[in-house]
Amino acid sequence: MAKRFEALNKLYESVREASHDFRITTAPFKQFDPEQLERTLEIEEKGRSNGGANHPASSSVEPDEVEKTIIEQIEGARDEGYQVLEDRLHDYATRIRNFDFDGHFSHVRMTNNSSVDDFRANVASGRDELYSLRNLLRQADIELADFRERNGLEKRVAQMKTVGFTILKWMIIVVLLFLETALNGVFLAEGSTQGLVGGYTVAFAFAFGNVVLTVLNGWFLIPRVVHKSAAQRALGYVGIIVWIGVAIIVNFVLAHYREVSQLGVDDVGRAVMDHIRTSTFDFTSISSWILFFSGLIFSLIALVDTLLMRDIYPGYGGTFQRYLDREDDYIGRKIELIGDLKKTRDEHNTTVENIIRALSNRRKDSAAAIDARSRMIKLYSEHQIHLEIVARRLLGTYREANRKARTEPEPLRFSNQFKLNRTKADVDKSSDWSDKELAERINAAQSELIEQMTRISKEFDEAVKSYHQLDNIFPETINGATRQA
Repeated sequence: MAKRFEALNKLYESVREASHDFRITTAPFKQFDPEQLERTLEIEEKGRSNGGANHPASSSVEPDEVEKTIIEQIEGARDEGYQVLEDRLHDYATRIRNFDFDGHFSHVRMTNNSSVDDFRANVASGRDELYSLRNLLRQADIELADFRERNGLEKRVAQMKTVGFTILKWMIIVVLLFLETALNGVFLAEGSTQGLVGGYTVAFAFAFGNVVLTVLNGWFLIPRVVHKSAAQRALGYVGIIVWIGVAIIVNFVLAHYREVSQLGVDDVGRAVMDHIRTSTFDFTSISSWILFFSGLIFSLIALVDTLLMRDIYPGYGGTFQRYLDREDDYIGRKIELIGDLKKTRDEHNTTVENIIRALSNRRKDSAAAIDARSRMIKLYSEHQIHLEIVARRLLGTYREANRKARTEPEPLRFSNQFKLNRTKADVDKSSDWSDKELAERINAAQSELIEQMTRISKEFDEAVKSYHQLDNIFPETINGATRQA
């Protein structure tokens, strides 16, 4: 069956992509320990040293070197954090954009028709195949009906044998052949100059002629005695006469052969013919009579066994078997095709159910990504507050130490609170969906997918009906309707 539901499978592959973990498991931004930083930068010591030198001057309006170092540290951490934020926002934007809900919704609408078309194509392919098989069955049916009418067999069906029964019958033939060989060999070996080997060789030759000629007669000629045609019946009677004659002659010659073999003559063939002319029924040993009658019994068993292998009427069994073979081909293939369609329908429905679940999961992932992005922006805002607090503490520690060591007034700016220039996140929300709108669109898509499942199920029911309708297009004659799959 052709590749099924390519568009639907592509849609499923696109929506089943592994979801991302949007949890922020570690602190994304560098945190400062103010006390550690004070010691590292030697803030207090530098404050006292610069204060003792009345540096910076009371009139200064710009930060001195120590203050600049503190501010640079804080602003550098702010910029570093902003770069982390930008990278994370880029990742979120890529992930949100890759949800591609617009594309998925468009594909859902496209697959609704393409999936039904794919299913119909499979149905049509199977129907064409069944059409051909049903036509062959019809021809076999006509042949059988014609055969029965011409031969007056309308009131009975052929006596068909199972394969096992036929094999058993052939095995019986083989057993008869070797059993007769064994029995004859025992008697013929007594007088054979070649002993057992010679006796059994001759015994097999006689047994083969006795059994095989009987089987050939029983297979080709004798069944003709029941034929409607007088000429065919005559051939059947000829077959019976031939069988009787062959069975008697073969076994009669075998009995005389046994008699002559006891004499140890050189030309056994001539001696047998002479013995038949001079002592036709004069056997000196009961063994010769046993050989004669046992051979006739074996021949009779072989004949009965052969006649029981098939219907006795010549040609009826073969004609009926051809009909049964065509019927089995048609019904068997119809069952297979309906099973394939059922499997296709079930696979389709399973894929649709998976797509419905995947769309719901992607909605959750989208909400999680937007929420994680908001939390990241909030964390960066808190990070800038943290940096401002750290800067104020470091500057406060420096200025306090500087103030205490000074002999001149401190600069007026020492009383000003440090304010960090905040960096605002640039958020790309072009691919964002509101959860409400997304829920509505997903529900609509799911409804379309459910409708698709309904259409496929309806197509399956119609396909099964169309397959069975072939029985009406090619109705059988007197043989009865074809079994339903």
